Amino acid sequence: MGRPALLLLVMCAAGSQGLYFHIAETEKRCFIEEIPNESMVIGNYRTQMWDKQKEVFLPSTPGLGMHVEVKDPDGKVVLSRQYGSEGRFTFTSHTPGEHQICLHSISTRMALFAGGKLRVHLDIQVREHANNYPETAAKDKLTELQLRARQLLDQVEQIQKEQDYQRHREERFRLTSESTNQRVLWWSIAQTVILILTGIWQMRHLKSFFEAKKLV
Repeated sequence: MGRPALLLLVMCAAGSQGLYFHIAETEKRCFIEEIPNESMVIGNYRTQMWDKQKEVFLPSTPGLGMHVEVKDPDGKVVLSRQYGSEGRFTFTSHTPGEHQICLHSISTRMALFAGGKLRVHLDIQVREHANNYPETAAKDKLTELQLRARQLLDQVEQIQKEQDYQRHREERFRLTSESTNQRVLWWSIAQTVILILTGIWQMRHLKSFFEAKKLV
């Protein structure tokens, strides 16, 4: 497996973003997503293979798949699974912070790539946007007003999760700052003590030198 290329994927709490990227046969592509605690994430992807003769990306043939791996901020594997050339993966965050989402291609046929490249279309939906409200309305037989009320409740809940996550980040940043300031303070004290001890040693050394030369 090649060395993963790490990208920073920044998404707003009010929506999701789709993108596409190119990978080679042994390449691994990773994304970082900041996710609050207890938030659902849904990822949809599809792949296209480069056709050298037509010089265009075409839908991937059978035998090509993708391996998806998700790690939480503590490095614990949340999801590790193989999918087809087009698929959907879901997971729920249990630790707030930066989650790493990695994808790399897998093939049951050795000559499938043949030095070519693969285009992967990826769409990641986070938080309340992962909910399928039309499907929920049809299943629970909700009126338009009830559906809107549920959407607002989900948004309020998500805003609360965002606030909790921001407080968690602020607390972590404060602890880091305090730790750094404490280390700087102790280093300054250590430098001062070293300078004082060096000065005392120099004074004693010079005094011994002058006494030996009978200059004092």
